[in-house]
Amino acid sequence: MYYYTCGKGTINLVLLHGWALNAEIWNEIVPCLSANFCLHIFDLPGYGRSQNLSALTLNDMAIQLLPFIPYQSILIGWSLGGLVAMKLALIKPEVLGGIITVASSPRFIAAKSWPGIKLNVFKNFQFHIQKDLQKTIDRFLLLQTLGSNRSYFDVLTLKKAIFSQPITPAEVLNNGLKILTETDMRTKLPLIKIPFLRIYGYLDNLVPRCISPILDKIVSLSNSIIMEKAAHAPFISHPDKFCKYITDFIKKIDF
Repeated sequence: MYYYTCGKGTINLVLLHGWALNAEIWNEIVPCLSANFCLHIFDLPGYGRSQNLSALTLNDMAIQLLPFIPYQSILIGWSLGGLVAMKLALIKPEVLGGIITVASSPRFIAAKSWPGIKLNVFKNFQFHIQKDLQKTIDRFLLLQTLGSNRSYFDVLTLKKAIFSQPITPAEVLNNGLKILTETDMRTKLPLIKIPFLRIYGYLDNLVPRCISPILDKIVSLSNSIIMEKAAHAPFISHPDKFCKYITDFIKKIDF
């Protein structure tokens, strides 16, 4: 399992990236957060420099990460990484200090009375991964930043992170899409009793902001923030504001 540690402070933050990415995606906020916290930044199993590991399911990912997570850590999971954070909070809450999900959802796919992505969007990505991996990743990155007034620069940052490490194999990417299309933790979220912050982008095309008030009712112990002018990667488009939300949330936790 690849990860690196940096920063100062007694509070540990574990950062978990999203689909197709790697640990470098957090570079925009590392300087800010590392001034006050000890950061542990991972390549998820199968991704980046953790390609020697195979994680076919969400549970596999969580179990493989668990031994490397310091006691009472705060997990910060973006998109797919948010699903991993939620899963860890459900299976091993006693080792965590809290979780923060970023542009994530307990169910990514739209359903009756549930906003989300149309299933055929992800199915289309799965089909094209086998034909043109590079082009499929490019299309996914554009979808993530669509609507942001910084879209061009956000895509460049995402691409820089992806191509700084070996491209994730198609099999792993397809497994990741399978997790995103099949996971539904809506009924399990009320079982999360540790501090829980959910951050959304107002302009996000993958995780609609309108799920926020729905989850406010389902998960009454959690808090939510919708970042204006941000899309699917608010920590890239608005790093300073994002770090402030993280810091303010952690200050309220009684370790």
